[in-house]
Amino acid sequence: MGTRRLDLGCTFVQWSQRPVHAVFQVEPVLGDIATIADEQWHTDPAIQTRSYRDSYGNRCRRLMLPAGRSEITFRATAEVPDATEEIDLDAPEIAPADLPDEVMIYTLPSRFCLPDVLANEAWSRFGGVKPGYGRVQAICDYVNQHLTFQYGTTTAWSTAADVHESGYGVCRDFTHLGVSLCRAMNIPARYVFGYLPEIEVEAKDAPMDFAAWMQVWLGDRWYTFDPRNNTPRKGRVLIGVGRDAADVAMSTAFGAPWLESMVVVAEESTS
Repeated sequence: MGTRRLDLGCTFVQWSQRPVHAVFQVEPVLGDIATIADEQWHTDPAIQTRSYRDSYGNRCRRLMLPAGRSEITFRATAEVPDATEEIDLDAPEIAPADLPDEVMIYTLPSRFCLPDVLANEAWSRFGGVKPGYGRVQAICDYVNQHLTFQYGTTTAWSTAADVHESGYGVCRDFTHLGVSLCRAMNIPARYVFGYLPEIEVEAKDAPMDFAAWMQVWLGDRWYTFDPRNNTPRKGRVLIGVGRDAADVAMSTAFGAPWLESMVVVAEESTS
């Protein structure tokens, strides 16, 4: 199998009336299927940073945003397989009693994913579908068809139940709904945040952004599903996993800085 070389990264330009502590989560997970190299942080003005791993193993970086304007840039390159994520139509669901201990948390309600609220909806729609990979794909098909992608239709507080009722959302909302419906069926599902370049797909008429998708536990491993795009893709680079978007926020500030602009890079390298 061949590989593809990607340029990844992002730039945040922010203003703050006073110094504010912040955490950025934009660095790819090491040891995933992507090989990461040439990682660089640049800040203007110069800011000291330090890194740590959260309870999910995600890489996080802490720093103090100064008063006034600041620009924070992360860049890296990645070698990724020239292949889409694995599909296994025979992958089985696992009964709750047989799930690994560390997977159990991904069957429970969380801030934005509400399997208890959506349980009747899930079982009425998918209870008669054969358990396994195909049932998860049926959930993704439903979410993809039920929701219309549209910026500005949800807020930072919108839950899976909210978007299911409204019928609109962005990629995090598609993922929250897919995760919720899986968990309602006792299928462990977790939220994934990362870079997703437009390789061998029609480019969207919109600026590049971070992407959200989900991983579902079937058999003895996690499988990738994407309710938003709902098609196999090349070049996924994982930044973080968690119960929902609250666990993998790209930026968390302990104050109220104003985000002037954000630029995301996820494309095949030309060098």
